[in-house]
Amino acid sequence: MAIKLTWFGHACWKIETAKHILLIDPFLSGNPTAPVTADQVKPDFILVSHGHGDHLGDTVNIAKRTGALVISNFEIASYCESQGCKAHPLHIGGSREFAFGRLKLTIAHHGSSFPDGRYAGNPAGFLLTLDKTKIYDAADTGLFYDMKLIGAEGIDLALLPIGDNFTMGPEDALRAAKLVKPKVLIPMHYNTFELVAQDPKAFASRVKKELPRTKVVVLKPGETFTLKVTGGE
Repeated sequence: MAIKLTWFGHACWKIETAKHILLIDPFLSGNPTAPVTADQVKPDFILVSHGHGDHLGDTVNIAKRTGALVISNFEIASYCESQGCKAHPLHIGGSREFAFGRLKLTIAHHGSSFPDGRYAGNPAGFLLTLDKTKIYDAADTGLFYDMKLIGAEGIDLALLPIGDNFTMGPEDALRAAKLVKPKVLIPMHYNTFELVAQDPKAFASRVKKELPRTKVVVLKPGETFTLKVTGGE
């Protein structure tokens, strides 16, 4: 079995298992780094970390077109249902088994509001368990020490923001990596706009030097990383 992760720029990911396609934070329209358009993706599930426009993005239009189930916090799930989407609410620390595997919402130190300014509930990260493989998407967050508890789960792959200004920058992302200790780390949420401009290769070099057991993968938007795992979905 293999799990394929394709980066669509910023914090948007497509995760493909043997049977399902997940889309995370589908900010495609208005994303200058996106290699695909919103009408080109066909997910079974859409995961939304918080309500900001560069994460909620095209969720409603994609979900209504494809019938994908939106999974997010209660406020965002309720909003998506009011727009005619199928949605399932979770909250921080809560988890549930879905057709693709288990999903738990984790802490994320950030804000969350809809593009019109309304409250959009607590921001979150994602802990995905796909068969026996664990993927941690930190989403938009600052550094927090409880990342060590997430790392104790045994993380196969971590997606960490490095853009600074709105999220962790490279220094704090390196500290986060030391707490999480993933087998594979992929940086995200950088170089979309000038405010989050970073050098991912310099970050990767620091991680390789200080965490030699962690493999760092730097992707360009549109590129795919295949995580080979044992067992089946």
